[in-house]
Amino acid sequence: MTTGLVVMAYGTPAAPEDIEAYYTHIRRGRPPEPEQLADLIARYDAIGGISPLAARTAAQLNAVEAQLDALAPGEFTVRLGQKHAAPFIEDGVTELAELGVSGVVGLVLAPHYSGFSVGQYHERAAAAAAPLPFVGVDHWHLTDGFVDHQAASVSERLAGLPERTVVVFTAHSLPERVLEGDPYPDELRESAAAIAGRAGLDQWSGWALAWQSAGRTPEPWRGPDILEIINDLADGGEVDGVLVVPQGFTADHLEVLYDLDIEAAAVAAERGLAFARTDVVNDDRAVAADLARLVIDAAAVLKQ
Repeated sequence: MTTGLVVMAYGTPAAPEDIEAYYTHIRRGRPPEPEQLADLIARYDAIGGISPLAARTAAQLNAVEAQLDALAPGEFTVRLGQKHAAPFIEDGVTELAELGVSGVVGLVLAPHYSGFSVGQYHERAAAAAAPLPFVGVDHWHLTDGFVDHQAASVSERLAGLPERTVVVFTAHSLPERVLEGDPYPDELRESAAAIAGRAGLDQWSGWALAWQSAGRTPEPWRGPDILEIINDLADGGEVDGVLVVPQGFTADHLEVLYDLDIEAAAVAAERGLAFARTDVVNDDRAVAADLARLVIDAAAVLKQ
């Protein structure tokens, strides 16, 4: 009998005609206003019509599964479960249960824990798995593979930027109300410090933390936003370039390809600053190996 692994991701429209249904699901069944839908479609059009996230997520799952097959052959059955697109989290877990797994491990393709994000994925997976035992991998923001990958990309990109360049680490903003007592901001600081230290930034460059892609709701979201930071740096006149490290994102998708590569890059260009961003991990082999080891450790907990 194998252990089930549900690899969980946010999800994305499979085709342009799916965008409205996807947006409606994000809004908990409330269809978007016409101008909201038009804005989202325009963003997808700007990156080629649709996000590559589905393909990137599949590649990440395959990379983790390959590492599990190498480290623990025959011990795991792997399925995908997504928050806002089929197959949904419940679909992936239900299929694992029907296949007769002994228990389920949950792995979210996001390095940092927040009860509002990773915590909710685990809650849905655990509910779907019952009465099978479930254990979730809560975070992986300080794994060697992740930190090494990000640090190497920082060093590579800085080599092509002006000497007076500031490195800014970003992650998805969340509403202030959900961050009270939540570990998410602390984990972001921890990984940023680890990446900066491994890239040697203290010796030749400054770095800072910022947020991005806040939801368009009336309530306050955590800031400062990366666009605000870029403008502040330009106003200060003490830097010539900005390197963004989107450490909170692990695959190429809308928040990276549009919010940073198009929107943030345009603001930097308007303000006369050089701009670049680091690579996200996608299906990096070393990262996948670290994730496989975390899954194996979590499976051992199920057997206790």
